[in-house]
Amino acid sequence: MARVLGARLPAGRRVLVYVVGSGLWLTADLWLVFHYFPQRRGELGIGPHPLEPWWMKFHGAFGFGALWVLGLLWGVHVVEGWALRKRRLSGAVLLVTLGLLTVTGYLLYYVGDEQAREVIGTVHWAVGLACLVVFVVHRFALWSLRRGRGGAPGG
Repeated sequence: MARVLGARLPAGRRVLVYVVGSGLWLTADLWLVFHYFPQRRGELGIGPHPLEPWWMKFHGAFGFGALWVLGLLWGVHVVEGWALRKRRLSGAVLLVTLGLLTVTGYLLYYVGDEQAREVIGTVHWAVGLACLVVFVVHRFALWSLRRGRGGAPGG
């Protein structure tokens, strides 16, 4: 097995990160659209679109996958990248963002108070939408703690 230079992920792991991350982000976006826009009028008034709960279920499944991928990344990417002093700022912001999404996702599942769920839900989806930008910034090394270090894409 050849050693990977730096903290760059092998192609298979990179594809896994992209598939799980894209699935997570896409299912969240679809849930938001189906939650707020195409509601249905029924016997008891306006209700949720029939696909809304399915997008939530798919999002939850991708969320479990994302926790697994985050654990994989910690062991093979984060620790090595930090030691190499590459993309520390964007990596730290991405980790904090993912941590906030994990905590708010957990709270959405277990908090029963509807007012609290409303606030937690808004924080969760707002941070989730912003997460794509944070990931792109990290992936293409647009932020670095040290000038001239860790700024090359793919490095």
